[in-house]
Amino acid sequence: MSPSFTLFLLLLNNLVDAQHTGTYEPELHPRFPITTCASPSAPCRTLNTSLVMDAEWRWLHKKDTWTNCYEWSTWNTTICPSGAVCAANCALDGAAYESTYGVKTSGANLTLSWLTRVDYSENVGSRVFVLDKGSADGDKYAMWKLLNREIAFEVDASGLPCGLSGSLYLVGMDEDGGMGRYPSNKAGAGYGTGYCDAGCPRDLRFVSGEANVEDWQPNPLRDVFRGTGKFGSCCSEIDIWQANSMANALTAHPCSVDVQTRCEGLACESTCDRAGCDLNNYRLGNKNFYGPGKTVDTSKKFTVITQFITSDDTDSGTLIALRRKYIQNGIIISDTTSTIPSVDPSAGITDSFCRNQKAAFSDRNTFTEKGGMAGISKALAHGMVLVFAITEDQERHMLWLDSNWPSDASPTAPGVSRGACAKDTGHPLDLLGEAQSAKAWFSNVRVGWIGMNEAGL
Repeated sequence: MSPSFTLFLLLLNNLVDAQHTGTYEPELHPRFPITTCASPSAPCRTLNTSLVMDAEWRWLHKKDTWTNCYEWSTWNTTICPSGAVCAANCALDGAAYESTYGVKTSGANLTLSWLTRVDYSENVGSRVFVLDKGSADGDKYAMWKLLNREIAFEVDASGLPCGLSGSLYLVGMDEDGGMGRYPSNKAGAGYGTGYCDAGCPRDLRFVSGEANVEDWQPNPLRDVFRGTGKFGSCCSEIDIWQANSMANALTAHPCSVDVQTRCEGLACESTCDRAGCDLNNYRLGNKNFYGPGKTVDTSKKFTVITQFITSDDTDSGTLIALRRKYIQNGIIISDTTSTIPSVDPSAGITDSFCRNQKAAFSDRNTFTEKGGMAGISKALAHGMVLVFAITEDQERHMLWLDSNWPSDASPTAPGVSRGACAKDTGHPLDLLGEAQSAKAWFSNVRVGWIGMNEAGL
């Protein structure tokens, strides 16, 4: 997903990526079963899936020593004089999921705490990927091919204030975390390597198997642990759920590349549709649809359904629509209302919806330029990795999701107002004091045939 995220650690084992594996902290992947239902006539089954922490959140140290390869926002240039040498010298260690990172599973339930304190350390945010533990040849990411399918999950957004997002999304990462294409990567999916998204993030410590040390620029004014390097990591992205208690968005981001691709320079700005085509009810003028006490009442739990509609209603068809529904209190609720006459969301996100929306909001139609629904369809056919995250936004303070964006534009201009949060909310330093107990909760993730969840009512 495009917004940046931050991990604050007061210990020296800062958020980092790595290519070898260390032995100081055991890597025990939390079990997180997901249910799949192939057809109305076939029994559902529970997959042997688990979660793995993104390598960005892990301790990077010189192999077989306690010496950090990366400390605060700076690389140890003795150990890491270049990207290739750094990959050879450094090891990525295991993760204490609940005690250090606030990632807790219980059966089919997942809780992500935004702020976790232990001893003298403080962790903010997390990002985890779904692993296929049934793979015969080692840990691999579960690859989701959702054409002519729907994915549903229960969510509790009541613990997420303005400025935070609890997210569930798909990205076009390599199944093995990049080990096959990049031999210098010895850690792979089992240690959460290989992240990419449509923002082509340049704040990753490793990209395509090598450390991102070249031209690395620390950014202590925003985050004393992060910076940006020369390279970014691009791939298609579908933000199924970016949300807090005040706003949510379903967004598709196609790319001009088919697999995870390293970028540099202007290519990091132009390879993917960074803005995406989004379905946000508030932005479309329906300000009473989502929030506490509204049609979808975020003070209570509810079910989110996202359908991947194909041209011929088969698994081999081309994606033509992303459609959103909700279930709350036994009632099916659809995204069908817009106050903008030229923009009709009743069919969901389609090529036509995106063209009309971009025109109505005076936005450049990069969605169509980067392949539109056909581009997203190609990524889904290849298979995409499922991601859960809880994040803040260092640069834009999540205003693009839950307030007015651009922040200096008139809130009455079409497309500017995206949620009811004030423009001065969401600053990460404020959130550290105001949102210490914030949590994202997901449960009962199910993947199956179109209409599966409605038929179960």
